[in-house]
Amino acid sequence: MSEFEEYEYISPADKPALMAVSSMETLANVQTICLELGYKVHVASNHKDWFKRFNAINYELVIVEELFAVAAIESNAVLCSIQVMPMNKRRHCVFVLVGDNYPTMNPLVAWQNSVHAVVARNDLSSLGQIVSKTVNENDAFLKTCRDVQDEIARGQLR
Repeated sequence: MSEFEEYEYISPADKPALMAVSSMETLANVQTICLELGYKVHVASNHKDWFKRFNAINYELVIVEELFAVAAIESNAVLCSIQVMPMNKRRHCVFVLVGDNYPTMNPLVAWQNSVHAVVARNDLSSLGQIVSKTVNENDAFLKTCRDVQDEIARGQLR
């Protein structure tokens, strides 16, 4: 079996999202919100599964729980990898960190954790609005970069 056979097909029209969330209650809430926003949701079962999935598909949205499959945030291999990930790998994606220790939408805390947005678990009811706002801001910020990359790919710019 090839590495991709176990994953469903992603079409160019799909908006893939990857969840790294251990808490079943949080996962249910996050999944529902992302499905309502039109994302095709994949759920990583552990760190190894997350790395395999993230490297196989260009996800548009990644939501990471601070204690995903760990007891201490310092042990969260997914979050640690995001924090040192090269820009060319992370540019296509918006990263959102969910946890109990973050003030929602605090840009300095997001920057410290190398994510686009942070959301306190008790503010999950606002996650849909936060994701929409963050994705729109990120798209506006990277529009010129993406336009130039597209022109280069089409051979219209050297």
